[in-house]
Amino acid sequence: MTTAHPTSLAVLGLGQLGATLARAFLDNGHDLAVWNRTPAKADALVERGARRAESVADAVRTADLIITVVSDYAAAEQLLEPVVDDLRGKTIVNLISGTPEQARALAAWSGERGIGYLDGAAMSGTTVVGKPEALFIFSGPEESFAAHRPALSALGNAVYLGADPGLAAMYDTALFGLIWGSLSGFYHGAALLGTEQVAAKTFAEVAVGHLSFIARLFAEHASQLDRGELSDADGTVKVHADAVHHLLETSRRQGIDTAVPELFAQLLRRGIDSGRGGSGVAVVAESIRNGV
Repeated sequence: MTTAHPTSLAVLGLGQLGATLARAFLDNGHDLAVWNRTPAKADALVERGARRAESVADAVRTADLIITVVSDYAAAEQLLEPVVDDLRGKTIVNLISGTPEQARALAAWSGERGIGYLDGAAMSGTTVVGKPEALFIFSGPEESFAAHRPALSALGNAVYLGADPGLAAMYDTALFGLIWGSLSGFYHGAALLGTEQVAAKTFAEVAVGHLSFIARLFAEHASQLDRGELSDADGTVKVHADAVHHLLETSRRQGIDTAVPELFAQLLRRGIDSGRGGSGVAVVAESIRNGV
């Protein structure tokens, strides 16, 4: 697959993610310079058509769009500070996990020096990069995203979140929380069914089929929370508390750890203790937000 309008790009940092991004850009026909502190990490990419940059300055001089994939925001600034003159008028896309405050600070640093800035995050690991299901999120000036969206779309589904450069980092954190919560639930379920000699793969086949229902709950409960009107159509706090109690009892009887369901049970108990046992289960989100 190649793009009709190739962009001159540079990827700084060739760890697992950086190297994978570089391959996706090459597969889409972009002119690519690559740099890493350990030059040998560029060997395989050079064989595929990338240009090995001898220095950061060498990498950014020929690029319109510079992708930084290094250890943290401080490392990115340290790399870029010596080559500010070569970066003016160009755009940096930072794909590093960190805090919204760090993203805003690097965006301000870039803006003060006449450098465009987009903050971003890779939300789908490395195995599906370059495919439509790979989610990449970005925030910063809309015109910068619009200008570079064709190149960024080589990575997967490039989603723009808004002008605040800190939004991508905030979404990154929130989505990882969703992933970890979902995986924790899956791991608990697999452990529970494993006590009955059900293979984890067998459980996964049923669980994946259930995800469309869970996705519907996300959408419906999001609407409820935004309106401030919590429906009990998907069960009240009390109904869910009773169901979680059964899960806890079954888990204890089967001899497995209950830390995962106990967390949700605690949140439900807060709702009941505050007199909201008859409210829709989405009240748990308010309890998290308010700490009561």
